[in-house]
Amino acid sequence: MIEIGRKQTLKIGRTVDFGVYLTKDGEEVLLPQKYLPESFEIGDELEVFVYKDQQNRPVAVTTEPKGQVGDIIGAEVTHVTDFGAFIDIGLEKDVLVPKKEQSVDMEVGRTYVVKLLIDHMTERMVATAKLHSFINEDTSVLKGREKVEVLVWHKTDLGFKVIINQEFEGLIYENEIFERLRAGDVREGYIKEIRPDGKVDVTIQPRGYEAVMDSSAAILNILEENGGEIDLGDKSNPDEIKAVFEMSKKNFKKVLGGLYKAGRIEIYDHRIVLKK
Repeated sequence: MIEIGRKQTLKIGRTVDFGVYLTKDGEEVLLPQKYLPESFEIGDELEVFVYKDQQNRPVAVTTEPKGQVGDIIGAEVTHVTDFGAFIDIGLEKDVLVPKKEQSVDMEVGRTYVVKLLIDHMTERMVATAKLHSFINEDTSVLKGREKVEVLVWHKTDLGFKVIINQEFEGLIYENEIFERLRAGDVREGYIKEIRPDGKVDVTIQPRGYEAVMDSSAAILNILEENGGEIDLGDKSNPDEIKAVFEMSKKNFKKVLGGLYKAGRIEIYDHRIVLKK
């Protein structure tokens, strides 16, 4: 069947003045003229996304939305009504987050993490910000140091709650964050630790050799951009180091040591100089 709220491949069945009708198993859905490729033939297959338009009619588009039904995504609120808030997922029609499905009152211009669903009464896409019932608490399938996708959820006193691989809840500690994070941001991360209670600690910093190489390149790039010298060194303030290089002072000194041994830099208390 043609599925609402999902990407799918459908065949061109017939043409009309305002587009073509795509078919699957005897069902049809309109693909408007503006989404058609320059050349096509009856029987061609197209990958499309199907949803309900303003008149509650199924319609296909070739636009790539931010997510499909079942996905957890970050989306910005475009307007708010008495019965809910509407979020932009990259389609002409915004998606409703009903008032009862909001964990806090949503505000225009802010981004929230939501799960896309189908309202089975209307067959329209809707979303919920109440995610806890969708979180898998069995974290035993995760492994330490495993590479994962991290979706930033919301700020806490300890750091940021995140969604791991669209399924699990995790935490990035504040003292391990060296960039600005906002709800809805997606990062590549690593499982740092799975605690005895099953809770998961995550890091978005590269691990081991990869981390050193990435950080070394970043320091060298900044030095080159600043004429081969910068006023930060072995005894500089940790907050100043974090602001410029997005790393802890401990890691900063470790990387500096490697660059010094490689003959790339000279290190002073409050200065680094790129060797010619």
